[in-house]
Amino acid sequence: MILVGVDGSRASLEAVSWAVQEARLRREGLRVVHVTLAWPLEMAEDSPHADVGRWMRDGAEAILNGALERIREEGGDVEVASALLPGDPRQALTEAAADAELLVVGSHGLGGFRGMLLGSVALGVSGHAACPVAVIRRTPTQPRGEVVVGVDGSPAGAQAVAFAFAEASARGAALHAVHAWSRPIVGGGPFALADAEESAQRERRMLAEALAGWSERYPDVKVVERLEYGHPVDVLREISAEADLLVVGSRGRGDLAGVVLGSVSHSLLHHAACPAVVTPSPATGRS
Repeated sequence: MILVGVDGSRASLEAVSWAVQEARLRREGLRVVHVTLAWPLEMAEDSPHADVGRWMRDGAEAILNGALERIREEGGDVEVASALLPGDPRQALTEAAADAELLVVGSHGLGGFRGMLLGSVALGVSGHAACPVAVIRRTPTQPRGEVVVGVDGSPAGAQAVAFAFAEASARGAALHAVHAWSRPIVGGGPFALADAEESAQRERRMLAEALAGWSERYPDVKVVERLEYGHPVDVLREISAEADLLVVGSRGRGDLAGVVLGSVSHSLLHHAACPAVVTPSPATGRS
């Protein structure tokens, strides 16, 4: 099941459209959820504030109906369910996604400040949900036939590789496996050059090891291995401009223990030029 959170914003409706296409690709059902305050849902009809409660429930139902209308416009034979949930959207969506294959949200909603690149809900569920989270910020007008995955050799990065291969296979797309690396070179001369070449060989081996065995599982996926010198955020942001989807792990080798969302995934959710998926770390995800 694919879960998509909606709040009536344009971004959330774009997330709905993307989720419909993803459900069709995966042959999964789609569950549309809107989270609202608990008290209007639980308010008795004879309450002194019953009119306010009805007004808020009507508004929440209108948001769900708008999302369902968008799904009908997209067409297809996707099985759809919908629900109103009480509580904080970040917690409610995280809990609702406990048995989902994928959680989809817009990059920012009605509660965001003007000019914000990423809303609190999108940021709050990424790295906390037990399933991968797709944040829809920009969608290509035409399919490009390319999925990009950031490879860093971390456990969360391995989850990203697994997701990316499955996604590329479902889409019939090529997979660009990108490892970006950089290290300061002290001094100059032949010793520095030899040190740089040795580092490049080490990083190339890490990339090959991270991808080992996956082409046998997905022989239909064309894989392009890319070792790029530079900061991962800069490299992946640039490459994402030519992709249908960017996949990264929630945190990589350089992130502090206990950090749920690493600096690279955090930055790319803000700046990726295509939809981005953050896969959970093994500690967060389902076993």
